[in-house]
Amino acid sequence: MPDSPLFTAAAIAVIVLAVAVVVGVGLKVIRSFRDLGTDAERATYNTLHAASKAGQHLRAGLHPAGAAKASKQLRALLGCDALAITDTDAVLAWDGAAEELRPSLMRLAEEVLTTGRTVVVAVGYPSAAKPDHGNHDFSAVIAPIRAGSRVVGSVAALAPAAGAGLVRATSEVADWIAAQLELAELESSRTLLMEAEVRALRAQISPHFIYNSLNAIASFINTDPARARELVVEFADFTRYSFRRHGDFTTVAEELRCIDRYLLLERARFGERVQVSLRIAPEVLSTVIPFLSLQPLVENAVRHGLEAKEGPGHITICANDSGAFAEVTIEDDGVGMDPEHLRSVLAGHTDGIHVGLRNVDARLRQVYGDEHGLIIDTAPGEGTMITMRVPKSQPGHDA
Repeated sequence: MPDSPLFTAAAIAVIVLAVAVVVGVGLKVIRSFRDLGTDAERATYNTLHAASKAGQHLRAGLHPAGAAKASKQLRALLGCDALAITDTDAVLAWDGAAEELRPSLMRLAEEVLTTGRTVVVAVGYPSAAKPDHGNHDFSAVIAPIRAGSRVVGSVAALAPAAGAGLVRATSEVADWIAAQLELAELESSRTLLMEAEVRALRAQISPHFIYNSLNAIASFINTDPARARELVVEFADFTRYSFRRHGDFTTVAEELRCIDRYLLLERARFGERVQVSLRIAPEVLSTVIPFLSLQPLVENAVRHGLEAKEGPGHITICANDSGAFAEVTIEDDGVGMDPEHLRSVLAGHTDGIHVGLRNVDARLRQVYGDEHGLIIDTAPGEGTMITMRVPKSQPGHDA
């Protein structure tokens, strides 16, 4: 019965047990939190975390939006009342107290921007509400942000008193910001280099391939007008893809479509001399790869492998799923290359033919690291096999 003493005692026992379990779990959580590390270790973690968060906002360079977000993290890092970031012309960001002092900061930072030396100055309110204008409420440590030999901005930390620790810490923060800006500039330079290399590939495609394709199309205008119209459409699609102005990356599927159009146009010129086999794993079709990274390899096989060969030649294109990687191989049974000459070409020591191979190899290494450069197996008279291996998962790279 619900009201029996035995039932009541059992219910109380269950409740007591439940409370004990909850208390035990709570104590375990508290102990786990304490086991995360000492106070010094937690302080180190918080410092690194704040620096990491601030660095993310400076990756685009020294701009107001990024500086405003980074200043919040950096002020917490320094433990000061206010923190400001400037370039050489204006205050980009101010976080914390006394923002009414912002208009006077560039005047105070003038010496720092000119000499590149850290200064400590007294900062007072300009407001008429302060009866004693000589009463300075803050000390400001202003440190230069350098880019090489140039001063590109400054960091100002405001506190009631500026001790030696705050002076050193503010200078270190300014140097750290300078390092982030150098990384941002390096990333920008790398992007510009990749864009320049893609433009170089387009320039390589333009005179050679366009001339030959138009000649092939012209040869069909009188004998086979329908074929000529088909080739014109394929030529237009190929050039539209190759000369597009957006995106550094594409997919394996898009690049294979480009190769299909390219080979259709080349076969209009060579006829049955160019034979092609494809073995493509469907799961790698969506893999992101650098734009124009497969088509130049196929073009190399046609121009430098099969064109110089007597009789028909064969190109095999394979795309395989290799765990975390997509592996693409392009093999031809053409005239092959001298391995030593090829090494010189890839190292940039030899100009001339095979520029497309060097271009693709360099871009793969820039994007994925040296271990992802082209693997080329070749010898005179033995054909050529080129292997490209890229990660299937690439956060931050959009086709």
